[in-house]
Amino acid sequence: MFFQHVYDKSLAQASYLIGCQAKGEAIVIDAQRDMDIYLNIAAQNNLKITHIAETHIHADFLAGSRELAAVTGAKLYLSDEGGADWQYQFDHVGLKHGDVIKVGNLTLEVLHTPGHTPESISFILTDHPATSEPVMIFTGDFVFVGDIGRPDLLEKAAGILGTQEKGAKQMYQSVQKFAELAPFIQVWPGHGAGSACGKAIGAVPSSTVGYEKIRNWAFQYQNDEPGFVDYLLEGQPEPPKYFAMMKHLNKVERPLLVEVPQHQILSTDAFKKAYADDIKVIDTRNKVDFAKGFLPGSINIQHNNSLATWAGWILNYQEHFILVAKPDEMEEITRKLMRIGLDNIYGFIASVEDLNIDLQTAAVIDLETFKSYLGKEDVQIVDVRNSKEYQDGHIEGAEPIFVGTLQDNLDKIDKDKQVVIHCQSGDRAAIAYSILRRNGFDNVLIYSGGMKEWLANGGKTAKI
Repeated sequence: MFFQHVYDKSLAQASYLIGCQAKGEAIVIDAQRDMDIYLNIAAQNNLKITHIAETHIHADFLAGSRELAAVTGAKLYLSDEGGADWQYQFDHVGLKHGDVIKVGNLTLEVLHTPGHTPESISFILTDHPATSEPVMIFTGDFVFVGDIGRPDLLEKAAGILGTQEKGAKQMYQSVQKFAELAPFIQVWPGHGAGSACGKAIGAVPSSTVGYEKIRNWAFQYQNDEPGFVDYLLEGQPEPPKYFAMMKHLNKVERPLLVEVPQHQILSTDAFKKAYADDIKVIDTRNKVDFAKGFLPGSINIQHNNSLATWAGWILNYQEHFILVAKPDEMEEITRKLMRIGLDNIYGFIASVEDLNIDLQTAAVIDLETFKSYLGKEDVQIVDVRNSKEYQDGHIEGAEPIFVGTLQDNLDKIDKDKQVVIHCQSGDRAAIAYSILRRNGFDNVLIYSGGMKEWLANGGKTAKI
């Protein structure tokens, strides 16, 4: 058996290529959209991708299964569980609980494991030349290392009311079935630490059934479904705004993108015309360089592992946008954005310095200056971290307005006051600052040190 774990750090998303070397056949599970990585792995190991599968209709990324099928001719194997509302609306081989996929000398048995979503399935792998016992289970967003998938996304992200408690109860039943599996079976989940699909996912890439039964909180609620449901639903982070679009695009017919697009650097004239037409500018430079000089109206989303997530919060899927980025980073940035379907890149510029446009600068303050603003009636302190972080501990007097929803809550910012914003360590505050400046809030300061510096220097916190 050939096995390759493919991990996208930017979305904390795992996919898998498993092959039978004797027969030269391979299956890919939960492919990312820039799927050339699987073609390269298969070619390097004399394998042909003949099967492509998904564990569920994903919310956090745009699956590349159909792109991969278009290039390889492999068949798509997708869940037909969950009822009429949870069916993929394009050609595929439908899978039900107990079905078996054969890939050379390997078999993958389908387990219906609803909870995260009604149609979620897992795959139990047996390597028959080696043993008749199953060796791996691919759980998607069902069981993670140390956690389980959240059942509230359909309600919070997709707006399908009344689904989170039902999903939590289904998850309880699925967990009981999982606990009956042999303890030696390796668990390979769909996400790692940092994913918004769970609230406490472990950092190691895999586990075993036996280890999860003694370590994972979800297995500590034997005969206590109400307690399980309450804990599962409590404290889940805000689902990124783009999740609803992913749910839709992963279910229906859509245009395919079988190559990574190459974008052109814009001439000064071309940029100025687009800029004058108010095409949004996303500046991917680090927050320090951005603060020293940025284009009026541009939004700072730094090029790091969180780029795609924050872009998914801030951008919509109808608008074009221009990037400020280094030319040698454009391919990586394009890949990260296409993984969540943000394909409307108008072009990019490498510098903001030579455009003959007056730049703005950000007002960044230190800890002592920040302290001088606390408790003043003409000052509004805004904490742009998520609600769970705020509830766990915040600076007295700070108001919570999460950066991801800031654009929808501008009416909560007082233009007549001095506004001071902060987050944990400055990155989200830089995004929030640029959003506020774009929307005409000029009296804004950034406390870039944030809660990290505040706590390190003995700062007190309040809790809800």
